[in-house]
Amino acid sequence: MGINDENEMMGDLQIGPTDQGMVRIYLSGEGFDAPFDFDPEEAEEIAEELMAAAEAAREIAAGAKRGKPKGKR
Repeated sequence: MGINDENEMMGDLQIGPTDQGMVRIYLSGEGFDAPFDFDPEEAEEIAEELMAAAEAAREIAAGAKRGKPKGKR
């Protein structure tokens, strides 16, 4: 499955600090639990990637509203 593939899977996402000084991204859903621990610098890099992806998604959505093909800038 790729990033653009839709599915019916439901899950929860939690993000927070651990008592070991790490940042944990915790994914859980029916039949799975997946904790991912990152040092603070890695977490900041992930946050930057999320912000860049959010901006790109806004641009794609704005282009779609103007009638441009999806994914084109």
